[in-house]
Amino acid sequence: MTELEIAKLAAHAAEDKKAHNVVLLDIQGLSIIADYFVICHGNSETQVQAIVDSIKDEVEKEGVTIRGREGYDEARWVLIDLGDVVVHVFHRDEREFYNIERLWKDARTIGVE
Repeated sequence: MTELEIAKLAAHAAEDKKAHNVVLLDIQGLSIIADYFVICHGNSETQVQAIVDSIKDEVEKEGVTIRGREGYDEARWVLIDLGDVVVHVFHRDEREFYNIERLWKDARTIGVE
């Protein structure tokens, strides 16, 4: 799978758990940490964990290795490292506070379709 396909797979898995405002950013050329960010949020800790679990299950089905996962227990801002794709699953309050889309405003937004 390409990195873009992995990002879209993660975005769809998030949407399957009713994640809100799923955004896919192309950060190639803007950062060396990744090529794509997937950003979304849930309205509760339980929903955030369900979104993360869905993403984990779907990417592993496709043979994608999860290199790391941080923040799951607190479920306020969970980071999933898929190599050149980084997924940010926020609790609604943290997403509003950190507003990382603003930090990456120069990134191109890609339709999840």
